[in-house]
Amino acid sequence: MDFLSNINVIFYILAYLIGGIPFGLLLAKKFAHIDVRESGSKSIGATNVLRVLKEQNPSLAKKLAIATLALDALKGMAVLFVADKIFVVNESTLWMIAVLSVLGHCYSIFLRFEGGKGVATGLGVMLFMLPIETLIAAIAWFIVGKLLKISSISSLAALATLIVASYLIHPDLPVIKSHAPIYLIAFIIVYKHIPNIMRLFKGKEAKVV
Repeated sequence: MDFLSNINVIFYILAYLIGGIPFGLLLAKKFAHIDVRESGSKSIGATNVLRVLKEQNPSLAKKLAIATLALDALKGMAVLFVADKIFVVNESTLWMIAVLSVLGHCYSIFLRFEGGKGVATGLGVMLFMLPIETLIAAIAWFIVGKLLKISSISSLAALATLIVASYLIHPDLPVIKSHAPIYLIAFIIVYKHIPNIMRLFKGKEAKVV
């Protein structure tokens, strides 16, 4: 019981559980009566919400995709904010919360350990932990997305940009002196994108139009 009363452990559990809330699935079911896991890439993220719903209702599709993106990003940030500003946990704990938020989204206990690609939740936690690097990565995401209109490429390009920027701006991350948490988050996101990467090599990856 002492284990479960430890504030760090409580936040680790909260990060994973809140990270696992499938907002894209819930919003699409509630407002469009569609299970996004049955169409498109079968992901619960904003891109697939837009892709699946746009043929039925383009206006609603955009609204729900934006809401999904925002909520998926905020769920990781919210736990970090409370942990940092109210309970003042240490930097190592914050990074573990960040990793577990992304892990929860990608392998949600509410979806039998299935989930999304982790991009929006990763964006949220990294914006909290490394705001400058994340803004630079977001610019890369926007530019690549506009040019190629392929979500997976823009997401992976943004991830690579963030890693490079983190080394340029913070050669040693404050306190923890290691980029390991960034690599853990990157590994989860890249691993979840393996099907997309395979489709890219085959020239079958769908564009977002």
